[in-house]
Amino acid sequence: MRILSRYIVFDLLKVFSFTLISMTAFMFLVLIGKEAVEEGLGMLPILRLMPYMLPQAMQFAVPGAMLLATTSVYGRVAAANEIVAIKSLGISPMVLIWPTLILAGLVSFGAVVLNDVAVSWGRGGVQQVILESLEEIVYGRLRTTRSFSNDKLKVTVKHLEGKQLVQPTFLFFPSKDRDPWTITADYAELSANKTENSVLLTLTNADVDLGGKGSGYHPGLWELPISLADFNGQVGNSRSPSSLSLREIGPAKSEQTEQIDQLKQEMAADAAFALMTGRTFELSQRLWQQKTSNVSSAQYNLQRLKTEPHRRWSNGFSCLCFVLIGAPMAVRRRHGEFWGSFFACFLPILLVYYPLLVGCVDQAKSGVFPPQAVWLGNLVLAVWGIWLMRRVVRF
Repeated sequence: MRILSRYIVFDLLKVFSFTLISMTAFMFLVLIGKEAVEEGLGMLPILRLMPYMLPQAMQFAVPGAMLLATTSVYGRVAAANEIVAIKSLGISPMVLIWPTLILAGLVSFGAVVLNDVAVSWGRGGVQQVILESLEEIVYGRLRTTRSFSNDKLKVTVKHLEGKQLVQPTFLFFPSKDRDPWTITADYAELSANKTENSVLLTLTNADVDLGGKGSGYHPGLWELPISLADFNGQVGNSRSPSSLSLREIGPAKSEQTEQIDQLKQEMAADAAFALMTGRTFELSQRLWQQKTSNVSSAQYNLQRLKTEPHRRWSNGFSCLCFVLIGAPMAVRRRHGEFWGSFFACFLPILLVYYPLLVGCVDQAKSGVFPPQAVWLGNLVLAVWGIWLMRRVVRF
């Protein structure tokens, strides 16, 4: 029995390692190319991005590599009639499948850790590199398209003379319900100060329009510092739940719960004070809307924090669920081609598992479903895989 187990495990490890390296390299190039094109990165920022992109590439490659290796190994074993030979000796086919399930369980635990590193360290590192390369990115965009824009800012220029922007126009968007601020100048120059997290605009003969609430003219040179995060279009400095590591989510949930309780207590105190003093106009929908909006936003963040661990664990254990389907499917299709077995598993996964995962995650974040609903896709695959296993064992 041990000989059969070692035979399957070693064969699976060889195929899995080769497939993982190949798929990771492909995903790595795709992700690097995507960031380079979207952000206009040069060679040096791309080289700095590489370590942070590797976990993200492996995050996508591991489940697919596990499924591909499983269908390959078991398809070849079944095609060589080794399953039939084992059954003829009175040995259950599960002897060949159990080692793979154990290996897939170990890989799933590793995938959970990999997902955690990819979203907390990998994405954060990518954002930091892009933020630090902002000056290069902005000048690159302005040279090619004569414009640069994000949610907080839009810059257009007539042309560039070295690092000088000729006849630039800056549009700043303070908020959605306010008119943008406009700054025009004869010349301008950008310089990023990474130590102070700011961008310094050096303007020559600048006209300023504060969205219809005032205007001014600054002759000669005028230096205007702008937050690096605002210049890059980031809203606030707080990290989203999806960028926190698993060990940070627990304290963040406690902090968010305390914040919700504090907001509700403040609302109750304000309402009581307004009723006692007869200032009932303070309870009007227009004035009260911001308070209720703050509570709703905090509750949504709490739901995201509750959902995030389940999402990462279910994503990691998709490897085990893929193997539960891939092994018996490849054995049953022993006369089919290898790619036929792979796509017979992959297409239902693509059409059923991933839509279920995305839908359940969205509903769980909104509070419609409990956070545990994220596991529904894994449960469907597991039930299907167990049904296929029973048919392989019986027939």
